[in-house]
Amino acid sequence: MDLYGVFGNPVSHSLSPTIHQLFAAQTGQQLEYHKYPAPIDGFADALDAFIKAGGKGCNVTLPFKEQAFGLAKRLSKRATQAKAVNLLSIDSDGTLFGDNSDGAGLVHDLKDRYGSLQQMRVLLLGAGGAARGALGSLLQESPSQLVVANRTLSKAETLVREFSEDGAPLQSSSFEALEGHFDLIINSTSASLSGQLPAISPALLAPDTVCYDMVYGKEITPFNRWAKEQGVRETLDGLGMLVWQAAESFLLWRGVLPDGQAVLNQLRSQLA
Repeated sequence: MDLYGVFGNPVSHSLSPTIHQLFAAQTGQQLEYHKYPAPIDGFADALDAFIKAGGKGCNVTLPFKEQAFGLAKRLSKRATQAKAVNLLSIDSDGTLFGDNSDGAGLVHDLKDRYGSLQQMRVLLLGAGGAARGALGSLLQESPSQLVVANRTLSKAETLVREFSEDGAPLQSSSFEALEGHFDLIINSTSASLSGQLPAISPALLAPDTVCYDMVYGKEITPFNRWAKEQGVRETLDGLGMLVWQAAESFLLWRGVLPDGQAVLNQLRSQLA
């Protein structure tokens, strides 16, 4: 039976095995998918052992996405843009192909709900790996404006320079300098993981603003709770992003696109 898995540290909380087992049952595929808690300084060795054990592919989560990028011999365009890999496919000769499906998962989740991001004024909070993984996919959806804001302005400026093309509606900002209302605000910072909030003004939110936190859990995230208190139209967490990036992984490995919405509905019920 073909072997797959997810590498991270920590990784015990990961829903990926559940998601891929549901995908496999849904599509009639035979596979195993396990969690691999690699040591912080031992990802390459753990991955090599996985390949020698017959591994066909794996997902990669924090803090190993940049290391996976460096180990891959072939890279997709979106992985090259992101400079990070969350998805590895292992060829028969052991060659690693690296991809990044995080941005595609985010956009799929958003488009399922809103149909299009065109003409939206979008604010992306944070300029780290999560923002880098999302930015290319967001730009492909032709928002009217996409602002990358970060506590340290220089990091946002660097990210915008790397992704800017002629005519791209992309700008950088500090949190303090942000002005006006946004249609969509995406929190890619890790603030919610520590119960904190990005230091942005409530004045950026309008009643029809949608707020999206890439973090998910059984309880509403601190960012989404704060947004609800400001009276926004809707808040979303990152569970849909997780499911749809996994569906992209499954498609690459197995050649079949599963019904992500059915799995997402099932996970929502379990978390509730």
